[in-house]
Amino acid sequence: MVDNAERLRRWRLLLGGGAADGTGCQLGKEDTRLDSTLSQLYDSDSRKGGLGSSAPNIARWLGDIREYFPQSVVQVMQKDAIERLNLGALLLQPELLETLEADVHLVANIVSLNRSMPEKTKETARLVVNKVVNQLLEKLELTMQQAVRGSLNRARRNNRPRHAEIDWLRTIRANLKHYQADYKSIIPQTLIGYARKQRRTLQDIILCVDQSGSMASSVVYASIFAAVMASIPAVKTQMIVFDTVVMDLTDMLVDPVDVLFGTQLGGGTDINNALAYCEKLVTKPEDTTLVLITDLYEGGDAKALVGRAANLVRAGVQVITLLALNDDGSPIYDTRLAQAFASLGIPTFACTPDQFPDLMAIALSRQDISQWAATNNIVLASSIN
Repeated sequence: MVDNAERLRRWRLLLGGGAADGTGCQLGKEDTRLDSTLSQLYDSDSRKGGLGSSAPNIARWLGDIREYFPQSVVQVMQKDAIERLNLGALLLQPELLETLEADVHLVANIVSLNRSMPEKTKETARLVVNKVVNQLLEKLELTMQQAVRGSLNRARRNNRPRHAEIDWLRTIRANLKHYQADYKSIIPQTLIGYARKQRRTLQDIILCVDQSGSMASSVVYASIFAAVMASIPAVKTQMIVFDTVVMDLTDMLVDPVDVLFGTQLGGGTDINNALAYCEKLVTKPEDTTLVLITDLYEGGDAKALVGRAANLVRAGVQVITLLALNDDGSPIYDTRLAQAFASLGIPTFACTPDQFPDLMAIALSRQDISQWAATNNIVLASSIN
C-alpha cells in the first residue's frame, strides 16, 4: 500500500514541479537529481530542458538514468531521447554508442544511419547490433525451428509405409493393445513408417518486408526470423525488402546482421512494385506462403496492388499481411487497403515476435489462420469497422 507522502512524491516527479503541480511536495537531494534527469528529457519548452550538445553531457545523462531506472525503462528513455531531442547524429560517435543500452529500437536507429556512418563507428555499431541479434536468436530461434519443422513433419508423415520403411519400434508401441495371447503376437492395425526423404523443399516462404522508417522494428525481427527459417533445409526461404526500390537479400540470410546492414530504412513505399517482384519468384503456388510485412501506406498504384494480390491468391499462393511484426502494440496502417486485402481472403493483422513462430506453423500446415487469430485474441482487419 502506497502512503500519501509517497503518492505526492511520485506525482511531483511526474508533473515536474513549478507552481502548477499542486502537490506542495519538497524533494530531497536524491529526488532532486532524479527530477533533473527527467526534466532534461521530458521538460516543457518553457523550462528549456535539454541534454546539451556535447557527448560528455549525454554520457553523463545515460549513466544517471541507469542509476535511477530499470533496464526496460532505460530503453524507453533512450528511444524518447533520440526521437524528441534529435540525437540520432550522436549515434555516429563510437564512444557514445558503447554506453547505450542495446535493444531492438537502438538497432533500428543504427540501421537507419548505416549509410552515413564512418568506418570506425560501423565497427562499434556492428558489435551492438550483433549483441541484440544474438539475444533475440537465443530467445526465438529454437521456438521458430520447432514450429516450422513440426508443421512440416506432420505434413510429410508416412502413414502407408512400404515394408522397408516401417518403423518397427514405434509400430509395436502403437499396437501393444492388440496383443493376442493365444498367438503370443501383436496384430498391427496401424503401421508407422519413417518419413520419406524429400528430394525437394516441401514449402517455399517469401518474406516481403517494407523498409520505410515506420517499419523499422519489424525489419529487425523479420531479418532474424528469415535467417532462422533459411537454416531449415525443408523450406526455401527468400527475403525481399523494399521502399520505392526492391532489394533481394536472400543470399545474405546466412547472417541476420548482414541482412540488417543490407537494408536501408526510410524513403518512400511502392508495395505493388515489391509484389510484382515476388510474383516472379513463385514457382509452386500451392506450396508457397508469402508474408507481406507492411503498414499498407502505398505510395505507388493502390488499385494495381490490390489486383496483383488478388492474382496471387487466385493462383493458389497463401498470402498473409502483417501490419507490424513488433512489440509495440496496435499499429498505424491504411485501413482502406487493409479492408481491401481482407476482402480477398488475405489474413491481415499485427503480430508480435512471440506469436510469429506459431503463425508460420499454422500457415505451413494450411490450418485456419482466422481461427488461430481468434484463439490468440488477435483482431483481423476484416473485423474492424
